[in-house]
Amino acid sequence: MDPDNPVVNLCAQGMRAESEGRNADARDLFERAWQTAADDYEACVAAHYLARHQPTPQQTLHWNQECLNRADLVGDERVSGFHASLHINMAKAYGDLAEPGKAREHFELAAAHVDAVPSGQYGDWMRVAVAEGLRATGATEARAVDGLLRALFVKFCARGDLKALGLVLPAYLTDLGTEDDRMRLVTALQMVHAAGWLPEEERQILSNAIGVL
Repeated sequence: MDPDNPVVNLCAQGMRAESEGRNADARDLFERAWQTAADDYEACVAAHYLARHQPTPQQTLHWNQECLNRADLVGDERVSGFHASLHINMAKAYGDLAEPGKAREHFELAAAHVDAVPSGQYGDWMRVAVAEGLRATGATEARAVDGLLRALFVKFCARGDLKALGLVLPAYLTDLGTEDDRMRLVTALQMVHAAGWLPEEERQILSNAIGVL
């Protein structure tokens, strides 16, 4: 986003206020951004931040829906990377309103858009949030391998084996249930197994997990 855009600048100021615990100032800045918005793109940006400072779940949903509507009206490359995040926000809003079916629908829509998010830490975070939401709402089924891997992660942590944890955990946390994600997880497990540094008990659990996958 263009930092010289007046709406983007106001939202950046609002985020700084929020990080400093000045929530009233943050809300005022986001409201000014909404009032300043001159087109659907700017309104989309302002609504996204304004949704963060609403007093009720219903109002939070309203502003997240406004943000999504404006992004759909823009419909070009400026918002192509927004939709995964926007659908995550919609899903969380519906979750807060105890509407799990709607929440699941939006997590599934977020998954459909997540590849448009630029790669990097933010993209990784989006995938983690989507994968977590899909699991929580039952969009992806629990698997026998999940218990094996959680047991393995506990053992890695107990031994302080950050190397093994760092290789396998990202592939697990970002697994959206696709074949590509399954293969990414299998590959990570196979790499750790082949390196041969794990204790025998953990190697056996790892072998079992690979076999299940």
